[in-house]
Amino acid sequence: MTVVEIRRGHTDDEPAPVTPRQGKRRTDAGRLSIEWVKLELMRVAYATRGGFLSVRDPRAVLGWYVLCALAPWLTYDIGTLAVLFGLGLGCALAARIGPLLLGLFAFGLLTQGVYVLVITLVLGGDLAALHGLVQVSLKLGTVSLASMAAFVSLDPEKLSDGLQALRAPAIVGFGVSYGYRMVPLLVDEFRTIVDGHRLRGAPPTGHGFLGWRTVARAGRIAVQAFYPLMLNTARRTRTTVEGLETRGFGTQTAATRKLRLAHLHFGLRDGTLLVATVLVIVAAYVFGPDLMAVWRGAVADG
Repeated sequence: MTVVEIRRGHTDDEPAPVTPRQGKRRTDAGRLSIEWVKLELMRVAYATRGGFLSVRDPRAVLGWYVLCALAPWLTYDIGTLAVLFGLGLGCALAARIGPLLLGLFAFGLLTQGVYVLVITLVLGGDLAALHGLVQVSLKLGTVSLASMAAFVSLDPEKLSDGLQALRAPAIVGFGVSYGYRMVPLLVDEFRTIVDGHRLRGAPPTGHGFLGWRTVARAGRIAVQAFYPLMLNTARRTRTTVEGLETRGFGTQTAATRKLRLAHLHFGLRDGTLLVATVLVIVAAYVFGPDLMAVWRGAVADG
């Protein structure tokens, strides 16, 4: 027995405690708690994950988003739309949008596809009728991925400065900054009210068939928490608005605009991002139909 073991109070008959491994990722159900959702929303709202768009000028990011959002609506070719969808997916992953938004997007896209397929077959349609529905799904999916990639990479300050640099009305930047700052307040208030309802109310005697009692209780608490949530948040609105106004939000004079936008710099990399995006979109329009024809030929040969 060493001196260290004696000082720690261990004997030969008593094994030393096992030190838990540090840095191990959590795999339990606690990751899907309200606190985890709150942290994910904060990371999304304040662009703390980084990504290739977070270091770019906000004007370049907004221009990139406009290009990616308009490109799918100018074509009806499935091959072109598939290439644009792949571009949006790659940019969203490179922007590190996080598991919460990506999971909600995948769940919504999957459930929408299943719902549309069932409705089409029930109403007597065939698989050929899904061609137009696939077009709409690809277009909406591309726009959604571009939106997530762009706005996850912009914190409230950068987004407001970018809008002001593009000569948007001052009230628009003020509303964006105010909306971002209200997200943590709403989440905190909702959690406090829900915890209060759970403490005052008795839990259900059983989960019921497929957990319907638990779901019904959660829905009832969510509805009952709506009005207290609005009232408690309204009391803190004045403080938030006054804080934003003291920092120059809501006013747009020549001096304040010059002072706020002095840190912005549209550099070579920002221009390269826009040029590369235009070239990729043009390539998708040129080679997308050929890729679809090749795929159809491979399916027919198979």
